[in-house]
Amino acid sequence: MHFLDSLDPKYRFILCDLWGVVHNGVQLHPGAARRLSQWQAQGRSVVLITNAPRPADAVADQLARLGLPRECWNAIVTSGEAGIAALKAEARPVGFIGTADDRAVVEGKGVRIAGDGSFTALGCTGLREEQPDPQSYRAELERLAECDVHMHCLNPDRVVLHGGVAEACAGAIAGIYEMLGGRVTWYGKPFAAIYEHALREAGNPPNNQVLAIGDGLQTDMLGAARMGLDAVFVTPGIHADEGFPPDFAEANGLADWQPVAIVDGLG
Repeated sequence: MHFLDSLDPKYRFILCDLWGVVHNGVQLHPGAARRLSQWQAQGRSVVLITNAPRPADAVADQLARLGLPRECWNAIVTSGEAGIAALKAEARPVGFIGTADDRAVVEGKGVRIAGDGSFTALGCTGLREEQPDPQSYRAELERLAECDVHMHCLNPDRVVLHGGVAEACAGAIAGIYEMLGGRVTWYGKPFAAIYEHALREAGNPPNNQVLAIGDGLQTDMLGAARMGLDAVFVTPGIHADEGFPPDFAEANGLADWQPVAIVDGLG
């Protein structure tokens, strides 16, 4: 029997990752919609928590296009929402690194993008379509670091599997920027702010009623552990079939924390 078939009734609130767990960027994973619907039918609350650099409504539109029924979830929490709020609060227009579509989304949410290089803060949602290699940004990032530009990284993921193909994310650029001495504020998992927001959406339940589900070690698992939450690790995601590292807790200063289960998908 699948671990999730007999999920402990104490878990009334599910914080479920999207990319790598529910879908792969191109199509839904087998059994994902059925599992989310099952949890809803059992009276559990499902909050989809994602490092997408876009606001929740844009993610909801994507899920609709992929065929995920709206009744599968109660709320969506994204790293993009928090980052967009911070960029809107900047006194001056900001720089931007990301796709044209992401730029249109953040501008549509009220973020002012600078028309030249005279900015002191920058939003990073991902890589430009014509520049898919994170290392190709190094010279640009060196100049930004020299000017002490504050980067807001709206997606801390380094890489994601898009239809089974590895694709670099904003976190890869922000990681290089930090190594060059640049200032970065990170939004999303594993950082506390996105979990606090997600738990507020769920009505601030006690931790022992919450189960986090994800496929990322340094995002989903690390974030859940730091928040004191139980978690299920999904193996065929970004880490393929490597399994859960036996030294994960020790390497991250997590005492004896371990996921409550390791599964090969929601189905």
